Amino acid sequence: MNTGLYNPFKLFDFKGNKCFLTGLSVPELVMINLLPQWLLNMAQLTGNEQIKLLDESVKSYNSLKVPCNEEVYLKNILPLENRIERAFAEGYKEVSVLHELDLFHWIGKLMYGFLYLEMQAAIRLKQLSGDGMNMSQGLMHKFANLHTMLQGLYTAIEFEEFKPWSIVIVPLEDKDTPFSFRDEINTLIFSLKFKDFGIIACLQDNGTNKRYHQEILSSIQDKQLSGQQFEEIAARFFYSAYLFNRLPEYNYLPVNGVVYIDQMPLRGMQNKPVFDEWEHKTYAQVLENFWKPWGLTLFEIIKNPMQPVSFFEPSLLPDAG
Repeated sequence: MNTGLYNPFKLFDFKGNKCFLTGLSVPELVMINLLPQWLLNMAQLTGNEQIKLLDESVKSYNSLKVPCNEEVYLKNILPLENRIERAFAEGYKEVSVLHELDLFHWIGKLMYGFLYLEMQAAIRLKQLSGDGMNMSQGLMHKFANLHTMLQGLYTAIEFEEFKPWSIVIVPLEDKDTPFSFRDEINTLIFSLKFKDFGIIACLQDNGTNKRYHQEILSSIQDKQLSGQQFEEIAARFFYSAYLFNRLPEYNYLPVNGVVYIDQMPLRGMQNKPVFDEWEHKTYAQVLENFWKPWGLTLFEIIKNPMQPVSFFEPSLLPDAG
């Protein structure tokens, strides 16, 4: 992948002495919060709330910081934060008309920031070598593709008639939904709910997960979802992201200061389907975790093995293998 852009995975650059986005170490680095202060304020959080990282370490929201070139932050990241802040302040009506590229950049920056911190911790604990040689090459390739695309925050990058993401935005019945989010780094999937809206994003699937769930998405279009319904849709996406068995490949073409990105066919030389077989029992285990606030157990969810519990009628679940 020769794009002329910074690739931190080439030399496994996670020491904290370069900008996480550009690789620049001069003229000035600033430490920026992964969860921006405006979001903590809007969600009425103190910043002392805690999150557990993959290495089992517990960090406060305020301590989650990554190094960033000051000029890039002021000229490129801060304006993006301002656009997202204005939309979040208004709720679903404005969030639903945000440019998907802005949401991709904002969510991608957040997820890559978590990945950056996880990499630092893994190297520190010697779970990863300093050159990343004991990390899955497939994962490294996927993360590097995401990082390259995120550099569209500060330089010209054009997607050639495709979107590398699936993004779904839905209205919620509860207009005062507390802020919460979840992510899964290996599959690069993310969900967030806040106020009267919910967002689900798959960052490296070329829109495939959205197409996979198109039937249920069409049936709920413009309908306000209950908390259980939103978490059910999120669980479906998290499970299908796990079943997605392709590693998207891209062609990069730098021309006159612009990097053009074109998708390669997902099927490639493989004859098997793009998704592994859907299994209701495994899906129900995912769903149990998402429905913890409502106390639904795995036994209750999968009491009928052919038809897991659903808060949608009809459920429009994918066919099981």
